[in-house]
Amino acid sequence: MKFRQSISVSKFLSVFISVFSSTLLLAQEQQKSTSDFWNHVQFGGGIGASFGSGYTDLALAPGAIYNFNDYVALGVGLQGSYVNVKGDYTTDELNNYKSWIYGGSLIGLFNPVEEIQLSVELEQVRVNTTFTFTGEPDIKDNFWNTALFLGAGYRFDNVTLGARYNLLYDRDKSVYYEPFMPFIRVYF
Repeated sequence: MKFRQSISVSKFLSVFISVFSSTLLLAQEQQKSTSDFWNHVQFGGGIGASFGSGYTDLALAPGAIYNFNDYVALGVGLQGSYVNVKGDYTTDELNNYKSWIYGGSLIGLFNPVEEIQLSVELEQVRVNTTFTFTGEPDIKDNFWNTALFLGAGYRFDNVTLGARYNLLYDRDKSVYYEPFMPFIRVYF
């Protein structure tokens, strides 16, 4: 009887060790694949502030990309900015201008060689603007702005310097002054 109990115990222990070790191996494999995902992710973005006499401009634009390989990456970004310009109240000109801009973007990056980065970026932002004139009611202009940028830049380490062009630029209803603009892109 003791012999049977020892066989049962040894069977139980061997089954337990097998199940436990396979569970550990599976958990390690899942952890390896999860940690591998984060090895391909880079975070970055931009932050800006400008102050002057009656002028405030604040901007925040975080982003993240996933590197599929050394050549292709896709990512998302958020952006928000606030601009407030206070004019001279002794004239009949614009006294105050306030603008809130917020939204998001999708970006695709292609690096044909290590130093060159090509990009396509779709951006959708909400623009809420208020104009105040002396003795007049406030004028509000609220709209959605869509931009499709094609860009090219020189890349070194985590920084890319370049320029991009907005294919959907509309002079009458755009948040940007011109369709062409330089950029600095940083991802860590």
